Amino acid sequence: MSSHQSNHISFGTDGFRGIIARDFTYDVVRKIAQGMSDYLSYKYMRTDKPTVAVGYDRRFMSDLFAKTLADIIAANGFEVTLSSSPLATPAVSLLTTKGFGIGVVITASHNNHHYNGIKVKQNGRSAPPSVTAEIENYVAKAVPMKPTGTPTPVKDFRPAYVEYINSKVSSSKVLAKLPGTVVVDFMYGVGAETAGELFNSKNVVKLRDRHDPLFGGISPEPVEKNLLDLAAAVKKHKALLGVALDGDADRFALVSDKGQYMTPCQTAPLMLEYLLSKGQYKGKIVQAVSMGFLTKRIARAANLPFDEVPVGFKYIAEKMLNEDVTFGVEESGGYAWKGNLPERDGALTALFVMEMAVKTGKTVSAMYAEIEKKYGKSCFVRRDFKMDKPIPNKHSFAVKIKKKLPKLLLGHKITETNTIDGLKIVLDNDWWVLMRPSGTEPLLRTYAETDSQENTKKLLDLAFKLVEHK
Repeated sequence: MSSHQSNHISFGTDGFRGIIARDFTYDVVRKIAQGMSDYLSYKYMRTDKPTVAVGYDRRFMSDLFAKTLADIIAANGFEVTLSSSPLATPAVSLLTTKGFGIGVVITASHNNHHYNGIKVKQNGRSAPPSVTAEIENYVAKAVPMKPTGTPTPVKDFRPAYVEYINSKVSSSKVLAKLPGTVVVDFMYGVGAETAGELFNSKNVVKLRDRHDPLFGGISPEPVEKNLLDLAAAVKKHKALLGVALDGDADRFALVSDKGQYMTPCQTAPLMLEYLLSKGQYKGKIVQAVSMGFLTKRIARAANLPFDEVPVGFKYIAEKMLNEDVTFGVEESGGYAWKGNLPERDGALTALFVMEMAVKTGKTVSAMYAEIEKKYGKSCFVRRDFKMDKPIPNKHSFAVKIKKKLPKLLLGHKITETNTIDGLKIVLDNDWWVLMRPSGTEPLLRTYAETDSQENTKKLLDLAFKLVEHK
Protein backbone atom coordinates (compact mmCIF):
# COMPACT_ATOMS: atom_id res chain seq x y z
CA MET A 1 0.00 0.00 0.00
CA SER A 2 1.76 3.13 -1.07
CA SER A 3 1.11 6.54 -2.49
CA HIS A 4 3.41 7.98 -5.12
CA GLN A 5 6.51 9.51 -3.65
CA SER A 6 8.09 11.82 -6.21
CA ASN A 7 5.34 10.94 -8.65
CA HIS A 8 6.07 7.23 -8.52
CA ILE A 9 2.95 5.09 -8.45
CA SER A 10 3.60 1.80 -6.69
CA PHE A 11 1.45 -1.21 -5.91
CA GLY A 12 1.96 -2.35 -2.31
CA THR A 13 0.64 -5.31 -0.30
CA ASP A 14 -2.61 -5.29 -2.24
CA GLY A 15 -2.79 -2.59 -4.91
CA PHE A 16 -2.18 1.14 -5.09
CA ARG A 17 -3.66 3.47 -2.48
CA GLY A 18 -3.52 7.18 -1.85
CA ILE A 19 -5.34 10.10 -0.28
CA ILE A 20 -8.17 11.37 -2.48
CA ALA A 21 -7.37 14.70 -4.21
CA ARG A 22 -3.73 14.50 -3.12
CA ASP A 23 -2.29 11.19 -4.35
CA PHE A 24 -5.45 9.69 -5.76
CA THR A 25 -6.76 11.98 -8.52
CA TYR A 26 -8.39 11.65 -11.94
CA ASP A 27 -4.95 12.21 -13.51
CA VAL A 28 -3.44 9.37 -11.47
CA VAL A 29 -6.36 7.07 -12.39
CA ARG A 30 -5.91 7.92 -16.10
CA LYS A 31 -2.17 7.29 -15.87
CA ILE A 32 -2.69 3.91 -14.20
CA ALA A 33 -5.39 2.98 -16.73
CA GLN A 34 -3.04 3.84 -19.59
CA GLY A 35 -0.08 2.00 -18.03
CA MET A 36 -2.25 -1.06 -17.53
CA SER A 37 -3.46 -0.84 -21.15
CA ASP A 38 0.13 -0.51 -22.43
CA TYR A 39 1.18 -3.52 -20.35
CA LEU A 40 -1.74 -5.63 -21.62
CA SER A 41 -1.21 -4.54 -25.23
CA TYR A 42 2.41 -5.67 -25.02
CA LYS A 43 1.65 -8.86 -23.11
CA TYR A 44 -1.10 -9.95 -25.50
CA MET A 45 0.54 -8.62 -28.66
CA ARG A 46 0.18 -11.93 -30.47
CA THR A 47 -3.13 -13.11 -29.04
CA ASP A 48 -6.61 -11.72 -28.51
CA LYS A 49 -6.74 -8.83 -26.09
CA PRO A 50 -8.25 -9.80 -22.74
CA THR A 51 -11.66 -8.39 -21.79
CA VAL A 52 -11.68 -6.18 -18.71
CA ALA A 53 -14.22 -5.98 -15.86
CA VAL A 54 -14.21 -2.83 -13.73
CA GLY A 55 -15.80 -2.71 -10.27
CA TYR A 56 -15.81 -0.16 -7.43
CA ASP A 57 -16.70 0.12 -3.76
CA ARG A 58 -18.92 2.57 -1.85
CA ARG A 59 -16.25 5.21 -1.29
CA PHE A 60 -16.52 8.86 -2.24
CA MET A 61 -16.42 9.16 -6.06
CA SER A 62 -15.43 5.49 -6.59
CA ASP A 63 -18.07 5.17 -9.33
CA LEU A 64 -16.67 8.20 -11.18
CA PHE A 65 -13.06 7.02 -10.84
CA ALA A 66 -14.16 3.60 -12.16
CA LYS A 67 -15.82 5.20 -15.19
CA THR A 68 -12.68 7.29 -15.90
CA LEU A 69 -10.51 4.17 -15.71
CA ALA A 70 -12.88 2.16 -17.94
CA ASP A 71 -13.01 4.97 -20.56
CA ILE A 72 -9.20 5.07 -20.91
CA ILE A 73 -8.87 1.27 -21.15
CA ALA A 74 -11.67 1.22 -23.76
CA ALA A 75 -9.93 4.00 -25.74
CA ASN A 76 -6.98 1.58 -26.05
CA GLY A 77 -9.15 -0.90 -27.92
CA PHE A 78 -10.05 -3.21 -25.05
CA GLU A 79 -13.54 -4.55 -24.47
CA VAL A 80 -14.49 -3.20 -21.03
CA THR A 81 -17.60 -3.78 -18.91
CA LEU A 82 -18.32 -1.54 -15.93
CA SER A 83 -20.27 -2.72 -12.88
CA SER A 84 -23.64 -0.98 -12.55
CA SER A 85 -23.40 -0.96 -8.75
CA PRO A 86 -20.77 -1.02 -6.01
CA LEU A 87 -19.25 -4.51 -5.96
CA ALA A 88 -17.37 -6.64 -3.42
CA THR A 89 -13.72 -7.15 -4.34
CA PRO A 90 -14.05 -10.98 -4.36
CA ALA A 91 -16.86 -10.58 -6.92
CA VAL A 92 -14.36 -8.93 -9.30
CA SER A 93 -11.91 -11.80 -8.68
CA LEU A 94 -14.74 -14.19 -9.57
CA LEU A 95 -15.32 -12.40 -12.90
CA THR A 96 -11.73 -13.19 -13.92
CA THR A 97 -12.71 -16.88 -13.86
CA LYS A 98 -15.91 -16.23 -15.82
CA GLY A 99 -14.71 -14.92 -19.14
CA PHE A 100 -12.89 -11.72 -18.16
CA GLY A 101 -9.10 -11.70 -18.57
CA ILE A 102 -8.49 -8.92 -16.04
CA GLY A 103 -10.50 -7.34 -13.23
CA VAL A 104 -9.88 -3.90 -11.76
CA VAL A 105 -11.51 -2.57 -8.58
CA ILE A 106 -11.56 1.00 -7.34
CA THR A 107 -11.24 0.50 -3.58
CA ALA A 108 -9.04 1.39 -0.63
CA SER A 109 -10.28 -1.67 1.24
CA HIS A 110 -10.18 -1.06 5.02
CA ASN A 111 -8.50 2.39 4.97
CA ASN A 112 -10.39 5.42 6.26
CA HIS A 113 -12.57 7.57 3.99
CA HIS A 114 -9.72 9.93 2.95
CA TYR A 115 -8.27 7.12 0.82
CA ASN A 116 -9.09 5.44 -2.43
CA GLY A 117 -7.16 2.91 -4.45
CA ILE A 118 -6.94 0.35 -7.22
CA LYS A 119 -6.64 -3.44 -7.03
CA VAL A 120 -5.87 -5.62 -10.04
CA LYS A 121 -7.32 -9.16 -10.28
CA GLN A 122 -6.42 -12.12 -12.47
CA ASN A 123 -7.23 -15.88 -12.41
CA GLY A 124 -9.60 -15.49 -9.47
CA ARG A 125 -7.15 -13.65 -7.21
CA SER A 126 -4.96 -10.55 -6.83
CA ALA A 127 -2.48 -10.11 -9.66
CA PRO A 128 0.89 -11.48 -8.49
CA PRO A 129 3.79 -9.11 -7.66
CA SER A 130 5.51 -9.92 -10.99
CA VAL A 131 2.48 -8.49 -12.85
CA THR A 132 1.99 -5.40 -10.68
CA ALA A 133 5.73 -4.63 -10.91
CA GLU A 134 5.49 -4.67 -14.72
CA ILE A 135 2.34 -2.52 -14.65
CA GLU A 136 4.23 0.00 -12.43
CA ASN A 137 6.97 0.29 -15.06
CA TYR A 138 4.43 1.00 -17.81
CA VAL A 139 2.52 3.47 -15.61
CA ALA A 140 5.71 5.50 -15.05
CA LYS A 141 5.97 6.15 -18.82
CA ALA A 142 2.25 6.29 -19.63
CA VAL A 143 0.66 9.12 -21.62
CA PRO A 144 -3.12 8.69 -21.33
CA MET A 145 -5.16 8.45 -24.56
CA LYS A 146 -8.24 10.58 -25.02
CA PRO A 147 -11.52 8.75 -24.29
CA THR A 148 -13.53 8.00 -27.44
CA GLY A 149 -16.80 9.29 -26.02
CA THR A 150 -18.53 5.96 -26.70
CA PRO A 151 -20.42 4.89 -23.55
CA THR A 152 -18.88 1.90 -21.75
CA PRO A 153 -21.19 -1.14 -21.43
CA VAL A 154 -22.57 -1.52 -17.91
CA LYS A 155 -23.72 -4.71 -16.19
CA ASP A 156 -25.04 -5.78 -12.80
CA PHE A 157 -22.49 -8.39 -11.69
CA ARG A 158 -24.08 -9.04 -8.29
CA PRO A 159 -26.28 -11.99 -9.35
CA ALA A 160 -23.26 -13.97 -10.62
CA TYR A 161 -21.51 -13.40 -7.29
CA VAL A 162 -24.55 -14.40 -5.22
CA GLU A 163 -24.88 -17.55 -7.32
CA TYR A 164 -21.22 -18.41 -6.71
CA ILE A 165 -21.54 -17.97 -2.93
CA ASN A 166 -24.69 -20.06 -2.81
CA SER A 167 -22.99 -22.83 -4.80
CA LYS A 168 -20.43 -23.07 -1.97
CA VAL A 169 -22.63 -22.53 1.11
CA SER A 170 -26.39 -22.27 0.55
CA SER A 171 -27.29 -19.06 2.39
CA SER A 172 -31.05 -19.73 2.50
CA LYS A 173 -30.58 -23.25 3.92
CA VAL A 174 -28.00 -22.20 6.51
CA LEU A 175 -29.98 -19.15 7.66
CA ALA A 176 -33.20 -21.20 7.92
CA LYS A 177 -31.50 -23.78 10.15
CA LEU A 178 -29.71 -21.38 12.50
CA PRO A 179 -30.79 -22.21 16.05
CA GLY A 180 -30.86 -18.51 16.97
CA THR A 181 -30.03 -14.97 15.88
CA VAL A 182 -26.82 -13.82 14.19
CA VAL A 183 -25.62 -10.23 13.77
CA VAL A 184 -23.92 -9.08 10.55
CA ASP A 185 -21.97 -5.80 10.64
CA PHE A 186 -21.27 -4.42 7.15
CA MET A 187 -19.27 -1.44 8.51
CA TYR A 188 -21.04 0.71 5.85
CA GLY A 189 -19.06 -1.22 3.25
CA VAL A 190 -19.86 -2.83 -0.07
CA GLY A 191 -20.85 -6.18 1.48
CA ALA A 192 -24.29 -4.70 2.11
CA GLU A 193 -24.87 -4.49 -1.66
CA THR A 194 -25.54 -8.25 -1.74
CA ALA A 195 -27.00 -8.48 1.77
CA GLY A 196 -30.58 -8.68 0.54
CA GLU A 197 -29.71 -11.77 -1.45
CA LEU A 198 -27.34 -13.45 0.98
CA PHE A 199 -28.34 -12.43 4.49
CA ASN A 200 -32.08 -11.86 4.29
CA SER A 201 -33.70 -13.79 7.08
CA LYS A 202 -35.72 -12.98 10.16
CA ASN A 203 -32.92 -14.29 12.38
CA VAL A 204 -30.27 -11.98 10.90
CA VAL A 205 -29.75 -8.56 12.50
CA LYS A 206 -27.95 -6.18 10.13
CA LEU A 207 -25.73 -3.36 11.37
CA ARG A 208 -24.28 -0.39 9.49
CA ASP A 209 -25.61 -1.51 6.12
CA ARG A 210 -26.59 1.88 4.71
CA HIS A 211 -24.36 3.72 2.26
CA ASP A 212 -22.09 6.14 4.16
CA PRO A 213 -18.91 7.19 2.31
CA LEU A 214 -17.51 8.47 5.64
CA PHE A 215 -17.91 4.99 7.24
CA GLY A 216 -19.43 6.50 10.36
CA GLY A 217 -16.15 8.28 11.12
CA ILE A 218 -13.99 5.15 11.56
CA SER A 219 -11.93 2.99 9.21
CA PRO A 220 -14.00 0.08 7.85
CA GLU A 221 -11.46 -2.36 9.27
CA PRO A 222 -12.86 -5.32 11.22
CA VAL A 223 -10.57 -5.06 14.26
CA GLU A 224 -11.64 -5.10 17.90
CA LYS A 225 -11.74 -1.33 18.53
CA ASN A 226 -14.09 -0.81 15.55
CA LEU A 227 -16.50 -3.61 16.50
CA LEU A 228 -17.85 -2.41 19.85
CA ASP A 229 -21.32 -1.91 18.29
CA LEU A 230 -21.25 -5.47 17.00
CA ALA A 231 -20.22 -6.92 20.37
CA ALA A 232 -22.98 -4.90 22.09
CA ALA A 233 -25.58 -6.07 19.53
CA VAL A 234 -24.58 -9.73 20.03
CA LYS A 235 -25.17 -9.36 23.79
CA LYS A 236 -28.40 -7.39 23.35
CA HIS A 237 -29.94 -9.95 20.96
CA LYS A 238 -28.42 -12.93 22.83
CA ALA A 239 -27.08 -13.91 19.42
CA LEU A 240 -25.22 -17.09 18.48
CA LEU A 241 -22.43 -15.02 16.96
CA GLY A 242 -21.57 -11.75 15.25
CA VAL A 243 -19.64 -11.30 12.00
CA ALA A 244 -18.15 -8.22 10.36
CA LEU A 245 -16.93 -7.50 6.82
CA ASP A 246 -14.46 -4.77 5.88
CA GLY A 247 -14.98 -1.90 3.41
CA ASP A 248 -14.58 -3.98 0.24
CA ALA A 249 -15.97 -7.18 1.83
CA ASP A 250 -12.98 -9.47 1.38
CA ARG A 251 -12.01 -9.53 5.06
CA PHE A 252 -13.91 -11.06 7.95
CA ALA A 253 -14.04 -10.87 11.76
CA LEU A 254 -15.88 -12.96 14.32
CA VAL A 255 -17.48 -12.07 17.67
CA SER A 256 -18.49 -14.97 19.96
CA ASP A 257 -21.87 -15.57 21.61
CA LYS A 258 -20.37 -13.93 24.72
CA GLY A 259 -19.76 -10.70 22.78
CA GLN A 260 -16.03 -11.35 22.68
CA TYR A 261 -13.93 -10.37 19.66
CA MET A 262 -12.08 -13.43 18.34
CA THR A 263 -8.63 -12.65 16.93
CA PRO A 264 -7.77 -14.25 13.57
CA CYS A 265 -5.35 -16.46 15.57
CA GLN A 266 -8.47 -17.83 17.34
CA THR A 267 -10.89 -17.79 14.39
CA ALA A 268 -8.56 -19.65 12.00
CA PRO A 269 -8.18 -22.76 14.21
CA LEU A 270 -11.98 -22.94 14.66
CA MET A 271 -12.46 -22.98 10.89
CA LEU A 272 -9.55 -25.32 10.23
CA GLU A 273 -10.64 -27.88 12.84
CA TYR A 274 -14.17 -27.88 11.36
CA LEU A 275 -12.84 -28.26 7.79
CA LEU A 276 -10.63 -31.18 8.81
CA SER A 277 -13.50 -32.84 10.69
CA LYS A 278 -15.11 -33.43 7.27
CA GLY A 279 -12.28 -35.87 6.63
CA GLN A 280 -11.58 -35.13 2.98
CA TYR A 281 -8.71 -32.63 3.23
CA LYS A 282 -5.09 -33.72 3.06
CA GLY A 283 -3.37 -30.61 1.64
CA LYS A 284 -1.02 -28.03 3.04
CA ILE A 285 -1.94 -25.35 5.59
CA VAL A 286 -0.55 -21.96 4.52
CA GLN A 287 -0.53 -18.81 6.61
CA ALA A 288 1.00 -15.37 6.70
CA VAL A 289 4.08 -15.06 8.90
CA SER A 290 2.03 -12.80 11.23
CA MET A 291 -0.37 -15.67 12.11
CA GLY A 292 -0.45 -17.89 15.16
CA PHE A 293 0.58 -21.25 16.57
CA LEU A 294 -2.80 -22.98 17.01
CA THR A 295 -3.17 -23.58 13.26
CA LYS A 296 0.40 -24.88 13.26
CA ARG A 297 -0.40 -27.27 16.12
CA ILE A 298 -3.56 -28.49 14.34
CA ALA A 299 -1.53 -29.11 11.15
CA ARG A 300 1.07 -30.97 13.23
CA ALA A 301 -1.58 -33.13 14.94
CA ALA A 302 -3.25 -33.92 11.59
CA ASN A 303 0.11 -34.64 9.96
CA LEU A 304 -0.43 -31.99 7.30
CA PRO A 305 2.33 -29.95 5.64
CA PHE A 306 2.56 -26.38 6.96
CA ASP A 307 4.00 -23.27 5.35
CA GLU A 308 4.42 -19.58 6.17
CA VAL A 309 4.54 -16.79 3.56
CA PRO A 310 5.12 -13.00 3.68
CA VAL A 311 2.20 -10.74 4.64
CA GLY A 312 -0.21 -10.17 1.74
CA PHE A 313 -2.94 -12.54 0.63
CA LYS A 314 -1.45 -12.72 -2.88
CA TYR A 315 1.30 -15.01 -1.52
CA ILE A 316 -1.30 -17.42 -0.13
CA ALA A 317 -3.27 -17.25 -3.39
CA GLU A 318 -0.15 -18.15 -5.38
CA LYS A 319 0.35 -21.29 -3.26
CA MET A 320 -3.33 -22.20 -3.64
CA LEU A 321 -3.04 -21.97 -7.42
CA ASN A 322 0.16 -24.01 -7.66
CA GLU A 323 0.02 -26.50 -4.79
CA ASP A 324 -2.51 -28.64 -2.95
CA VAL A 325 -3.59 -26.24 -0.19
CA THR A 326 -6.42 -27.08 2.20
CA PHE A 327 -6.58 -23.78 4.07
CA GLY A 328 -4.97 -20.35 3.81
CA VAL A 329 -5.18 -17.50 6.31
CA GLU A 330 -3.67 -14.07 7.01
CA GLU A 331 -3.70 -12.09 10.22
CA SER A 332 -5.80 -9.21 8.87
CA GLY A 333 -8.86 -11.47 8.51
CA GLY A 334 -8.44 -13.12 5.10
CA TYR A 335 -9.53 -16.77 4.88
CA ALA A 336 -9.65 -19.20 1.94
CA TRP A 337 -10.03 -22.95 1.68
CA LYS A 338 -9.98 -25.68 -0.93
CA GLY A 339 -12.84 -25.82 -3.40
CA ASN A 340 -13.26 -22.04 -3.66
CA LEU A 341 -11.40 -19.27 -5.46
CA PRO A 342 -7.84 -18.68 -4.19
CA GLU A 343 -9.17 -15.44 -2.70
CA ARG A 344 -10.34 -14.12 0.66
CA ASP A 345 -14.08 -13.48 0.80
CA GLY A 346 -15.87 -11.94 3.78
CA ALA A 347 -19.43 -13.01 2.89
CA LEU A 348 -18.44 -16.59 2.09
CA THR A 349 -16.46 -16.86 5.34
CA ALA A 350 -19.42 -15.44 7.31
CA LEU A 351 -21.79 -18.06 5.86
CA PHE A 352 -19.22 -20.81 6.41
CA VAL A 353 -19.00 -19.92 10.13
CA MET A 354 -22.81 -19.87 10.34
CA GLU A 355 -22.85 -23.33 8.72
CA MET A 356 -20.35 -24.44 11.38
CA ALA A 357 -22.77 -23.33 14.10
CA VAL A 358 -25.64 -25.21 12.39
CA LYS A 359 -23.71 -28.44 11.74
CA THR A 360 -21.98 -28.68 15.13
CA GLY A 361 -24.95 -27.38 17.12
CA LYS A 362 -22.42 -25.56 19.31
CA THR A 363 -21.81 -21.93 20.20
CA VAL A 364 -18.57 -20.24 19.13
CA SER A 365 -17.37 -20.07 22.74
CA ALA A 366 -18.05 -23.82 23.24
CA MET A 367 -16.20 -24.69 20.01
CA TYR A 368 -13.30 -22.48 20.99
CA ALA A 369 -13.11 -23.96 24.52
CA GLU A 370 -12.55 -27.36 22.85
CA ILE A 371 -9.76 -25.90 20.70
CA GLU A 372 -8.05 -24.44 23.80
CA LYS A 373 -8.35 -27.73 25.64
CA LYS A 374 -6.78 -29.67 22.77
CA TYR A 375 -4.19 -27.19 21.47
CA GLY A 376 -3.59 -24.60 24.20
CA LYS A 377 -4.44 -20.95 24.80
CA SER A 378 -3.76 -18.17 22.30
CA CYS A 379 -3.32 -14.58 23.29
CA PHE A 380 -2.37 -12.55 20.21
CA VAL A 381 -1.65 -8.81 20.21
CA ARG A 382 -0.45 -6.49 17.49
CA ARG A 383 1.19 -3.18 18.40
CA ASP A 384 2.40 -0.52 15.98
CA PHE A 385 5.27 1.83 16.89
CA LYS A 386 6.00 5.15 15.23
CA MET A 387 9.67 5.37 14.21
CA ASP A 388 11.84 8.44 13.58
CA LYS A 389 12.26 7.45 9.93
CA PRO A 390 11.16 4.62 7.63
CA ILE A 391 13.29 1.45 7.53
CA PRO A 392 13.75 1.03 3.76
CA ASN A 393 15.33 -2.43 3.82
CA LYS A 394 13.33 -4.98 5.82
CA HIS A 395 15.85 -7.74 5.28
CA SER A 396 18.95 -5.90 6.53
CA PHE A 397 16.90 -4.68 9.52
CA ALA A 398 16.00 -8.33 10.30
CA VAL A 399 19.58 -9.57 9.91
CA LYS A 400 20.92 -6.80 12.20
CA ILE A 401 18.53 -7.69 15.02
CA LYS A 402 19.00 -11.42 14.53
CA LYS A 403 22.74 -11.01 15.14
CA LYS A 404 22.29 -9.62 18.64
CA LEU A 405 19.55 -11.94 19.90
CA PRO A 406 20.11 -13.45 23.35
CA LYS A 407 20.08 -17.24 23.78
CA LEU A 408 16.82 -17.11 25.74
CA LEU A 409 13.70 -14.94 25.61
CA LEU A 410 11.35 -15.06 28.63
CA GLY A 411 13.33 -18.10 29.79
CA HIS A 412 12.73 -20.03 26.56
CA LYS A 413 15.17 -21.11 23.86
CA ILE A 414 14.86 -19.53 20.41
CA THR A 415 14.22 -22.40 17.99
CA GLU A 416 13.58 -20.50 14.79
CA THR A 417 14.22 -17.10 13.22
CA ASN A 418 12.32 -16.34 10.04
CA THR A 419 13.30 -13.37 7.85
CA ILE A 420 10.85 -13.67 4.92
CA ASP A 421 9.02 -10.51 6.03
CA GLY A 422 10.74 -8.67 8.88
CA LEU A 423 12.03 -10.89 11.71
CA LYS A 424 9.90 -13.59 13.37
CA ILE A 425 11.39 -15.20 16.47
CA VAL A 426 9.87 -18.54 17.51
CA LEU A 427 10.51 -20.03 20.96
CA ASP A 428 10.68 -23.71 21.95
CA ASN A 429 7.06 -23.63 23.20
CA ASP A 430 5.72 -22.09 19.96
CA TRP A 431 5.41 -18.56 21.42
CA TRP A 432 6.57 -16.01 18.88
CA VAL A 433 7.14 -12.34 18.15
CA LEU A 434 7.37 -10.66 14.74
CA MET A 435 8.94 -7.26 14.00
CA ARG A 436 7.93 -5.93 10.62
CA PRO A 437 8.87 -2.46 9.36
CA SER A 438 6.33 -0.83 7.04
CA GLY A 439 8.85 -0.01 4.31
CA THR A 440 6.83 3.01 3.13
CA GLU A 441 6.13 4.88 6.37
CA PRO A 442 8.01 5.36 9.66
CA LEU A 443 6.15 2.52 11.34
CA LEU A 444 7.19 -0.74 12.95
CA ARG A 445 4.48 -3.35 13.26
CA THR A 446 5.05 -5.84 16.06
CA TYR A 447 2.99 -8.95 16.64
CA ALA A 448 3.23 -11.55 19.40
CA GLU A 449 1.37 -14.60 20.64
CA THR A 450 1.75 -16.52 23.91
CA ASP A 451 -0.66 -18.22 26.32
CA SER A 452 -1.52 -15.06 28.30
CA GLN A 453 -2.02 -11.32 27.97
CA GLU A 454 0.85 -10.76 30.40
CA ASN A 455 3.42 -12.90 28.52
CA THR A 456 2.40 -11.43 25.17
CA LYS A 457 2.89 -7.94 26.52
CA LYS A 458 6.34 -8.92 27.88
CA LEU A 459 7.33 -10.29 24.47
CA LEU A 460 6.20 -7.09 22.70
CA ASP A 461 8.16 -4.98 25.22
CA LEU A 462 11.27 -7.09 24.54
CA ALA A 463 10.80 -6.61 20.79
CA PHE A 464 10.64 -2.86 21.25
CA LYS A 465 13.87 -2.89 23.29
CA LEU A 466 15.65 -4.97 20.62
CA VAL A 467 14.69 -2.44 17.95
CA GLU A 468 15.56 0.57 20.09
CA HIS A 469 19.11 -0.66 20.61
CA LYS A 470 19.77 -1.97 17.14
